[in-house]
Amino acid sequence: MGIVKIDDELHEEARRASAVMCRSINAQAEYWMKVGMLAEAHPTLSFNEIVRMQFAAAQVRLADSAVA
Repeated sequence: MGIVKIDDELHEEARRASAVMCRSINAQAEYWMKVGMLAEAHPTLSFNEIVRMQFAAAQVRLADSAVA
């Protein structure tokens, strides 16, 4: 594990986002880094497609998205 230096403003954004998403600040930053890395590796995919791809890789069964 290493130390990553980030801008104070970005750290504050991560803190706010982490509270909303029920993650630690470090987990939020790690999530953003992972999604960003995947977006660079798959530039034609949308955010939602990246998330679905990750759920599939983890064998997470998603609920039917049809609205009643």
